Amino acid sequence: MDDEPAENISGGDTGGGAFERFDSGTTGEDAELIVDRLGDLYWQKRYGGRDAFECLVRTILSQNTSDKASQPAHDALMARYGDGSGDLAVALASASQDELAETISSAGLYNQKSKTLVRLADRIVEEYGGEDGFEEFVTRESPDDVRDALLEMKGVGPKTADCVLLFAGGRDGVFPVDTHVHRIARRMGLAPADADHELVRERLEATVPAEKCGFGHTAMIQFGREYCTARKPACLDDPEACPLADRCAQIGVYPETGEVVDPSDAPEADTV
Repeated sequence: MDDEPAENISGGDTGGGAFERFDSGTTGEDAELIVDRLGDLYWQKRYGGRDAFECLVRTILSQNTSDKASQPAHDALMARYGDGSGDLAVALASASQDELAETISSAGLYNQKSKTLVRLADRIVEEYGGEDGFEEFVTRESPDDVRDALLEMKGVGPKTADCVLLFAGGRDGVFPVDTHVHRIARRMGLAPADADHELVRERLEATVPAEKCGFGHTAMIQFGREYCTARKPACLDDPEACPLADRCAQIGVYPETGEVVDPSDAPEADTV
């Protein structure tokens, strides 16, 4: 996978959302304390307001690739099909799959993703009349109903559905789980070491106040890029190099030997 940019696309000054301050330590849960610290380290934001269908498209493009690769694909797609004069869902539903694949080729898995995008666009036009109807559905219906409907669409997994709910729907209490969040939550002991993505999501959404889940997700991704990387977390060489070292269980990380394993493979791992 290509290296990620220094800042994830949903963070910082240019990443959308609105900066906002939240009260600290309202529940006493470890997960909230860690999210509060991440908020102080990076940003505290409230998300929502992105176009729902474009958000779905962007998240599909980001699957199994980096922001560095998916952002140019998104920009090329929008330049070719989303010129502002029409309905993006309608444009993609009628697009040539080969032409679309060429357009998004920087994103990787472009043949598969182009088929998915055409199929999703066709379904959204058929079921919701296009991107405006889909926007209304995502922002007005219950989060559970929206999530269930999205997960019924082939090519849409839990993280994609949750990103649409968070970044387009602006729904509190939604904590999307990507590879960074999955790794960090288990490494820190916020979820069982062998938890799958869905159990990690359930644990975080149950222990982090609803209004903090959005920035908890984006700030944890940033922390995973800068400090708690998969192969060489900052604490491996210097326990004091990590700003959250005092809150971390270090499941699967062994500074004394230099070994790093998936938390589920650690001898001390909890089980679900």
